[in-house]
Amino acid sequence: MNKKLPKLWLKQLTPWIVPILLIVFWQLLSQFGWLQARVLPAPTAVIQAAITLASSGELLRHIIVSSYRALVGLLIGGGIGFILGLLNGVFPIAEKLLDSSVQMLRNIPHLAMIPLIIVWFGIGEEAKIFLVAIGVMFPIYLNTYHGIHTVDKGLLEMGKVYGLKPWEQFWQIILPGALPSILIGLRYALGIMWLTLIVAETIASDSGIGYMAMNAREFMQTDVIVFSILVYALLGKLADISAKVLEEKLLQWHPSYQVA
Repeated sequence: MNKKLPKLWLKQLTPWIVPILLIVFWQLLSQFGWLQARVLPAPTAVIQAAITLASSGELLRHIIVSSYRALVGLLIGGGIGFILGLLNGVFPIAEKLLDSSVQMLRNIPHLAMIPLIIVWFGIGEEAKIFLVAIGVMFPIYLNTYHGIHTVDKGLLEMGKVYGLKPWEQFWQIILPGALPSILIGLRYALGIMWLTLIVAETIASDSGIGYMAMNAREFMQTDVIVFSILVYALLGKLADISAKVLEEKLLQWHPSYQVA
């Protein structure tokens, strides 16, 4: 058991080796004057800005606001994409009626809709949540649709032989078979979620991480701007880790996710 602990620690630390080395290199460049503070402040200055924002409570407030917008947009857009993927994947008539329209909408860059969204919703919370929902809907739709269409046909035939009813086939064969693809779509959507929110919050907002960055720009606080970007990166990493944990929990039966 004790021999396994160093290997476990090494496995956990390995993904962080490159980021740590980059930070050390960044600090050295700043310390020796090769990197000017107005271009990119030293990591120590960014840490000091983080401590100041955290002490005032401003950082937590902005993180909560941004997380709320991201999660609500994910639930709405992801839910719609998931339902459409199920309908078009399971029912051929729904596929014929809806898939072409969804594909046409998918090819419209959702960030290009910002002027129209502002006309529809103004610059309030609804606009930001709607933009996030549009961004995350299509990755989840595509992967749900693809996952259902790639379910092993032999398993479906076997289900019929064993007398499974259509809804039993769905719950016992189709949905589990499509789940790996659906979860990949979720991971992809989580990245788009934060990317979209960055743009949405920097357009017109009075709270959130994007607002914090834009407000810092007005006062040339480069350290706060860099810290805001790092917060987005860390939240994105946290979302990805959460998706991985969800995969491990829901796909324990899958050979590719079983730990030897």
